[in-house]
Amino acid sequence: MNIDPPDESALVELARQIAAQPDAEWPLAALAARFGLSAPAFQRRFVACIGVSPMRLQEAARMGRLKQALRAGARVTDAILEAGFGSTSRVYGEAQRDLGMTLSAYRRGAAGEHIAWATRHTELGWLLMAATERGVCFAQFGDDPDALLALLRQEFPHAALERSAADAGGAAARALDAWIEALQAWLQDGGPRPELPLDLRGTAFQVRVWRFLQGLGEGRTLSYSALAAAIGQPRAVRAAASACAANRIAVLVPCHRVLRGDGGLGGYRWGLERKRALLAREGAG
Repeated sequence: MNIDPPDESALVELARQIAAQPDAEWPLAALAARFGLSAPAFQRRFVACIGVSPMRLQEAARMGRLKQALRAGARVTDAILEAGFGSTSRVYGEAQRDLGMTLSAYRRGAAGEHIAWATRHTELGWLLMAATERGVCFAQFGDDPDALLALLRQEFPHAALERSAADAGGAAARALDAWIEALQAWLQDGGPRPELPLDLRGTAFQVRVWRFLQGLGEGRTLSYSALAAAIGQPRAVRAAASACAANRIAVLVPCHRVLRGDGGLGGYRWGLERKRALLAREGAG
């Protein structure tokens, strides 16, 4: 008997089940058989819709459990087993990529990692930028600099946070001063948007979205569906939108250039007024 190919709603429901039960067995062949497809054909359809393979989704869900256990203070080995990984050897490379640091450093809230930070008041409100030795890891707008600093501390609760040189810190943070002043100048006076090194921390799919947006020229916009298509996964529209929403580096990862299919602004983590102002500055509004 022929079985109709899976539609988007069926795949989304399956993805929800996998994410909710990451410690269960989800063999690709068995999943494909549900829909009368070969394993390769099913995987292509799943990735096109969800943005990641079933295995990658399962591992991401396990990683979420692992993060939760580490934040709660569990020992690294116990947290790995509790998250359902089964063994420690296959976790560390995955964790380094997704967390941007070792498991033990994450458990300590990035203890031992030095992060410089600085604040400036801009036309779009307060901006807090923070950077590791690899580049900018945080750039967010808000109405209160103290609230922005609290967000940074929540992200890196035990890192060594160093206020920038101009903000009364030491020489180690001088690079950050130049970076935030360049972005502030762009916001106030226009000119080329500064190209700064970034320390992107996210899933492989999220980083692909963010990297693509970095290469999108000023004055250009695209829809969420066009973004998904541009990274080779045209059915992963929701995943692309979620990646934009998860972006924690405003402007430098220009998710403000992604619009709804009808040309509407859609959402923006830092408010639609800021999105409208950024687009107008770039000649795209």
